[in-house]
Amino acid sequence: MAVHEPEIIGSKQEEAVNKNERKNSGGWNYASLLLVNQSLATLAFFGVSVNLVLFLTRVLDQDNADAANNVSKWTGTVYLCSLIGAFLSDSYWGCYLTCAVFQLILVLGLGLLSFASWLFLINPAGCGDGTKICTRSSPVGVGIFYLSIYLIAFGYGGHQPTIATFGADQFDDSNPRAAYSKATFFCYFYFALNVGSLFSNTILVYYEDSGEWTLGFLVSLGSAIIALLLYLLGTSRYRYVKPCGNPLPRVGQVFVAAYRKCDVLPATADELYEVEGTESAIKGSRKILHSDDFKFLDRAATITEDDMCGEDPWRLCTVTQVEEAKCVLKMLPIWLCTIIYSVIFTQMASLFVEQGDVMASKLGHFRLPAASMSAFDICSVLITTGIYRQILVPLGRRLNGNPKGLTELQRMGIGLVIGMFAMVAAGVTEIQRLKYVIPGEKKSSLSIFWQVPQYVLVGASEVFMYVGQLEFFNGQAPDGIKSFGSSLCMASISLGNYVSSLLVSMVMGITARGGSPGWIPADLNQGHMDRFYFLIAGLAALDFIIYVFCAKWYTCINLYTNEKEIQLEEQQKDMLAKV
Repeated sequence: MAVHEPEIIGSKQEEAVNKNERKNSGGWNYASLLLVNQSLATLAFFGVSVNLVLFLTRVLDQDNADAANNVSKWTGTVYLCSLIGAFLSDSYWGCYLTCAVFQLILVLGLGLLSFASWLFLINPAGCGDGTKICTRSSPVGVGIFYLSIYLIAFGYGGHQPTIATFGADQFDDSNPRAAYSKATFFCYFYFALNVGSLFSNTILVYYEDSGEWTLGFLVSLGSAIIALLLYLLGTSRYRYVKPCGNPLPRVGQVFVAAYRKCDVLPATADELYEVEGTESAIKGSRKILHSDDFKFLDRAATITEDDMCGEDPWRLCTVTQVEEAKCVLKMLPIWLCTIIYSVIFTQMASLFVEQGDVMASKLGHFRLPAASMSAFDICSVLITTGIYRQILVPLGRRLNGNPKGLTELQRMGIGLVIGMFAMVAAGVTEIQRLKYVIPGEKKSSLSIFWQVPQYVLVGASEVFMYVGQLEFFNGQAPDGIKSFGSSLCMASISLGNYVSSLLVSMVMGITARGGSPGWIPADLNQGHMDRFYFLIAGLAALDFIIYVFCAKWYTCINLYTNEKEIQLEEQQKDMLAKV
């Protein structure tokens, strides 16, 4: 039974024109342009972030714990801003405009940072190289610095989930190869991200570590400008998906309607309210079939006598609308379990760098910057991506019959376990580093290359965890909140950074009592950072147990399919099996 008919938009002639436009737009050519954009934007961002902890300690004279906390908070803000970008993209602006606006903000932030560094912070020239001390910065310079880095956080954070969704939008679901192309795109998306950061983590980091901070920031600015110009080149040929409106009222209506009918028994699946036809009442969103999860929300789609008097979306919702709210609730436990992994990931930008900075890093007359060790993480990502796609996926198909080799949830679980071993490796390295501390010297005589295993393990874990997250949250999110799905991956990194900052503060508050220097003091040779790494490994082990239960409980979204779509799904499965 339906209270109202869905609005019919456009004519057959208009549909034919739209179909022709879809054929002549998007595809791999323009998805590749977005991958290049992602690589250049990442180069620009990591040109700032990868050495930020050393900039804070050397140029702004902050101690290790404060610098690590500030970097964690800043990085958390970066990815928290992804939720803002996703909301604007899904609700009002669409992916294209959202990406353009946030890239402009990124360029502005990098321009301000370059200006502040040149005029206020790097004084005398070449300071901040680990030997030459910078003069105390003026409040104006420090203020512009913080404004600029948080503009960078806002710009890059809002750009990330939207560019991922926009890239996936370049593939038309009516094409049998679309499912395979989207899965491949997400893999290449993370690959492009790491290609961009490789330059930042090797070339740029060397110049910055040598005191050429302003040069490094100017190169990042140039990269961001080129990324924006290339992005605008594809404007006329991108494939666009219109925003579906603000999802917050839709989800809110479900909970309000269910609460207003708290004394009503939920109807059976066949009796729940849904509009007639193949289109849902949510403009641009496909119908979602009923699921048995969170049955109390079914009250929102249960028709009562009061609902017959008039149409009130705060009292009666469609099945698709209810299922959209259920999808959000079902994804939340999985998402929460990824936060501890993000705590592991964020150590690369803070404590790994501080640890490497007090290890033997000279190769002859060349001093290897501590932050450049993250190049091993990037190389690990690139190599593991190839191994996964060329070896593990075909092997998985033969063993379990899944065209993708491993499900997204299985890959995320594997990534969490590998990340846990990375923390164990980091702890073992720190134990060895402390054994080789030279009395009276800041640095240990242990080679910085002892850090290679922990960086390699983190890189391998990223391929399973973050690529799996991108595919999972984008695939399981309803059509009306696709960018929100992509942003959950970024938001996980955000909360991971905040949790890491909280852990550091708690650990120092507990361990730095009674004259004890604590686990992470200003002089790391007096601390026990190994215990902090083992603490994170223990939390990851506990998190993995919880994650397994959540993954077994989770049920996938069930979209409405007509006969044509069923045939298309079969073609997609056959295509994936052959690739």
